[in-house]
Amino acid sequence: MQFYNLKENDEVVSFAQAVKQGLGKNQGLFFPEKMPAFDDIESLLALPFVERSVKVLAPFVQGSLSEKELSSIVTNAFNFPAQIQPISEHRAILELFHGPTLAFKDFGARFMAQCLQTFSKDKKITILTATSGDTGAAVAHAFHGLANIRVVILYPKGKISLLQEKMFTTLGDNIETIAIDGTFDDCQALVKDAFNDKELAQTIGLNSANSINISRLLAQVCYYFEAVAQLTRQKSKQNLGDLVVSVPSGNFGNLTAGLLGKALGLPIKRFIAATNANDTVPRYLSTGDWEPHETIATISNAMDVSNPNNWPRVEHMIKSGLVEGCVSAQSVDEEETQITMIQLAKLGYISEPHAAVAYKALQDCEDNEFGVFLGTAHPAKFKEVVENTLGQPIGLPKELADCAGEPILSIDMAADFAQLRDYLMSAK
Repeated sequence: MQFYNLKENDEVVSFAQAVKQGLGKNQGLFFPEKMPAFDDIESLLALPFVERSVKVLAPFVQGSLSEKELSSIVTNAFNFPAQIQPISEHRAILELFHGPTLAFKDFGARFMAQCLQTFSKDKKITILTATSGDTGAAVAHAFHGLANIRVVILYPKGKISLLQEKMFTTLGDNIETIAIDGTFDDCQALVKDAFNDKELAQTIGLNSANSINISRLLAQVCYYFEAVAQLTRQKSKQNLGDLVVSVPSGNFGNLTAGLLGKALGLPIKRFIAATNANDTVPRYLSTGDWEPHETIATISNAMDVSNPNNWPRVEHMIKSGLVEGCVSAQSVDEEETQITMIQLAKLGYISEPHAAVAYKALQDCEDNEFGVFLGTAHPAKFKEVVENTLGQPIGLPKELADCAGEPILSIDMAADFAQLRDYLMSAK
């Protein structure tokens, strides 16, 4: 399959080139030329997770990966579950935090790392990415120790939880981390500046592991299929009702993947983009004006994004009719988030802030709708916030306990591209 640049439509590349290149000309995002048609969704949903994922991804990687290569990559990347957990009669959470860094981004980051290593052969590559929390850990662990791949991760200093920070800043080796004096949007802007610098990009073999990379998005489509498959097994069609999925949204890659799943035939009625106080998209869908405000720091910090990079893909799918009329958005403030965490705890479920935002956004579901919200990170990654909100201690899983006492290896840097450029061009 071929992928084209949403900004420069004449730029058409293979899956392999899209993965290696990351961004297209003029910072354009790559998008599939056509949506594959699956004739029998029910039979597809009956398959095991890994086997089904290979079939879902196969049309997109055709010409770039053999069936054997794809099967090996998916088997290695998806070696942990996505799990539906019931909350109440008409609500369930899709837990996506059972991977090595306890966050949904493990799915996309591990798939991308496996693909990129296959495509790059012996050529040296520099992965430059920005994180608002969980991307950093997922990318760092997915690429740690891979030959000929240098990873540089930018994150906003003091604006992510300490345990989030520890998961990707303590590894060393080929993983380099930079604490930027600014916001996540400043980090994203620096990444974009680096890609626009052609000399820099060519010299260091620049690539990005953010959710702008098409490989990460396609990997995430697979767990939406898994959610529907598990719900179909757990409930009859009569008891399930119309499926509504609420997605905690920051850079909007997760929502993009869900919409791709719907375009492929998944029986999902509609999606809710749940944001925190950084409400650019809810305001845009209400007024038609795209007006990013200054980023606001919140307890759901992975969604502290005012200018989401993946929105052009969402808008393209809406305007092209692929998913017309099935996207709404809702902003949830800090007080509502904490109240919702307490409500979930009373239902017997300990939630971190991002999932609570998504659960709150389901409040207006109709009687014939079944609401699923995404759990994108383990509550222990937000231990202090969860404990302060609920007034009870929570334990650390092994993945966090192992890194909690390790020293942070990051360097500090101003939000200045000249400094970043000098750093990237220096021999490592």
